[in-house]
Amino acid sequence: MKTRAKLALVFVMFLGLNSAFGQFEVDRDIQQYRFRDFRGINQFEALGTDIAFDGMKVRLGGAFAVQMQALSHSTGSIDDTLITIGNNFNLPTANLDIDVALADGMRMHMRTYLSSRHHPESWVKGGYIQISNLNWIRKGLLENIMDITTVKVGLMEINYGDMHFRRTDNARAIYNPFVGNLIMDAFNTEAGAEVYFNPGDFLIMAGVTNGKLNQSVATNNENTPSFLAKVGWDKQMNEDLRVRLTSSLYTSAEGNTNYLYFGDRGGSRYYLVTEADGASPVSSYRSGRISPSFINEVTSIMINPFVKYKGFEFLGAFETSSGKISAEAETRTYTQVYAELVYRFGKEENFYVGGRYNSVAGQLPNFNPTASPTDITVNRVAFAAGWYMTKNVMMKAEYVTQTYDGYAETDILHEAQFDGFVIEAAISF
Repeated sequence: MKTRAKLALVFVMFLGLNSAFGQFEVDRDIQQYRFRDFRGINQFEALGTDIAFDGMKVRLGGAFAVQMQALSHSTGSIDDTLITIGNNFNLPTANLDIDVALADGMRMHMRTYLSSRHHPESWVKGGYIQISNLNWIRKGLLENIMDITTVKVGLMEINYGDMHFRRTDNARAIYNPFVGNLIMDAFNTEAGAEVYFNPGDFLIMAGVTNGKLNQSVATNNENTPSFLAKVGWDKQMNEDLRVRLTSSLYTSAEGNTNYLYFGDRGGSRYYLVTEADGASPVSSYRSGRISPSFINEVTSIMINPFVKYKGFEFLGAFETSSGKISAEAETRTYTQVYAELVYRFGKEENFYVGGRYNSVAGQLPNFNPTASPTDITVNRVAFAAGWYMTKNVMMKAEYVTQTYDGYAETDILHEAQFDGFVIEAAISF
């Protein structure tokens, strides 16, 4: 009864917010900008809009999310004891977004995490300047080239794969039809630049970064670059059918310290699952995820197909990643498979149901060249339903189950699993 009462409270609270946001409608859109509301769901790279520049414009926005978690977990480990978890609310998360139309063809973006799992204090996630034409220098300068070219420069979320357009970014959960992100969650903010070429339905991107999560001149001897690239095709075949296919590459140089799979400080949406007794939400902010622990010589490739036919959407991922910790003699390889199928319905497709499957297989770090590597597999299945109460307010409920296989008997993840329900409410504007 207590759990049902809490879930009802979440519902009533966000129903009230739905009414409040329904009264607020202001045209705040700017050039080359991803909509922060329902309209941005299947918007990937924001490389073109029909919005004209009408002077410098500052757009303040934000996102809020809160979950009611009712998960249980277990382990077959002989040495470790899991932390006791129950049914309750998680600490809400919040973002602050500032987007500025600086000039015709020049936009700035900055996101601040006001609260997140990893940081109790507010901090800037990152930001960039995006340039789509050179009219701010001289009207029509290099127009033929800039018609298909966009440049992004900053300390920013890198464009590796298509899954980061769908994933929950701290409090920005409105694009994600499910509650969690991928098991092996590629995400990082690095200092660098990306150049996009977008002739017709094709996409070509090349980028270079310094490969670092934390910036410091104290490690200038390790400033070897990382490179990324993406090629793709995205076409609206007819009124009902859209098809997109992309392939992405990320590779870091030898000696670079890399954070591709543990750069997210927003944290996992499944709080404290399969964590040892005494764990805290801050120190265990990656609970439910798997990092391959690659630090050096990382090379990752992700292929993403996307198909939307009327209300049906399919988004998939096949990823292979190799790398090592410097003390390891040989590189290791992880593979990840992901598939989600969502059906959106209602007058404006503001209701949906969906299912997802996610599997990761790889080898744990091995510092003994004479020992056999430990092969592990992690599988997740989830089912979800959601309602966009307005363009800016949504509710979603998910049932998730995750299992671990291959871990040693002394490892807390030996024959571990978690399952149960999570309800999430999200606002984005």
